[in-house]
Amino acid sequence: MGRKPHSFFCTPFDVKEVPMFRPVVIVLALFLFGAIVVSSPSVTSDPAANPHDPAKEDLSRVEYPSLANVDWEPHFIKTNENLESLFGKDWILVARLNRIDRRHVYPGMTIKVPKNIEDIRNYTALPREYEPARRHRKYILISLTEQWLGAYEKGKLKFSMPAATGAAGHETPTGLFRIEVRHRNHTSSLYKTDDGDAQYPMDNAMLFHYGSDNVAYWMHARDLPGKPASHGCVGLYDEGMQNRVYGIPKKPVLLDSQKLYAWAVGGEENGEDSGEPEEVWDGPMVEVAGANPKFHDKPLKPLPKKSRYAVVSAKK
Repeated sequence: MGRKPHSFFCTPFDVKEVPMFRPVVIVLALFLFGAIVVSSPSVTSDPAANPHDPAKEDLSRVEYPSLANVDWEPHFIKTNENLESLFGKDWILVARLNRIDRRHVYPGMTIKVPKNIEDIRNYTALPREYEPARRHRKYILISLTEQWLGAYEKGKLKFSMPAATGAAGHETPTGLFRIEVRHRNHTSSLYKTDDGDAQYPMDNAMLFHYGSDNVAYWMHARDLPGKPASHGCVGLYDEGMQNRVYGIPKKPVLLDSQKLYAWAVGGEENGEDSGEPEEVWDGPMVEVAGANPKFHDKPLKPLPKKSRYAVVSAKK
């Protein structure tokens, strides 16, 4: 069993609430209510994506170079649609293509869908062989540009998975690092879950960089919204964590953080895992490369007049 390290913390991020002047709010609310009552739309149409996309819900605007070899089109998620109802048993392929989990697919957003599902059955955003990894027993490559992580053994890709790295202003640092600490039951010391009831879980956490500014960077279980979203850490699928914290999905399937953790810091060479912070001796090398993907002002491709995918089941 490894030695216990010092405490590690994530990037500080203070949020201050600004008080509102109540009378102004009431007047504004009455004005908006009146506008809603007296106005009516001049035309009706099918639901569609907001052309301005203020919430960045249109994933067809995110550019991943590896998708240049995939013939895809945008699909606007309508009411009662979800990945399982649209793609049946192949929903996992489409989730990975979009770097998104089931919890973050909802009506009103747009995702990329392949014109032929077979085109993405063996999809990976990273090379099958990587020369810099050849002299290492285990080597992890993280592409910020692709939002993708690959696990290499002697230069050959063992497996790969989507990732969510640091958002703009909190970019994950690039360079060569090494996994130094494992902490299977890690939680954030700064951030809470959406409901504010608990500290944000960071299951299967592996520390790969401790900056000169006392900021720690981990790979760990996280929500994946289809774009860079963290404060610098590298997040991976873990529906088991989501089920425990949010109650969904009912049947966890995507467990990438557990798979990477077992491969990188599990096994006899690292001893019994207590679940507490433990130093890892001679951990895998970690290379973080590239820059965050470009989010275009307009969709990369137009929505088709009729989607090739329709609801095939009612499963959630």
